[in-house]
Amino acid sequence: MEPVDTETVPGHQHGYISRKDDYLKRLRRIEGQARGLQRMVEGEKYCIDILTQVSAMTKALQAVSLGLLEEHLSTCVVEAAKAGGREGEEKVREASEAIARLVRS
Repeated sequence: MEPVDTETVPGHQHGYISRKDDYLKRLRRIEGQARGLQRMVEGEKYCIDILTQVSAMTKALQAVSLGLLEEHLSTCVVEAAKAGGREGEEKVREASEAIARLVRS
């Protein structure tokens, strides 16, 4: 049995959809932080101040990542595990790889 590509399944909603607006607000704020960092470098601001802002931006991205991961585990992975078979195995593998990427970053 081939895994189901949920991106192409009509009517399928990703787990984060109920918090989509929250994620978009956070990402827009992060985008603003990135522009602020560019201005700081252009303005030749103090290195430590720039690094402090990079750290804040990194933490904001991590918060988005963890939220999306939690949503994915509680919806997509749980649904696939209930279905069983290759689809469940594939979703668990994807989640494990995503967690490994987050841990390395």
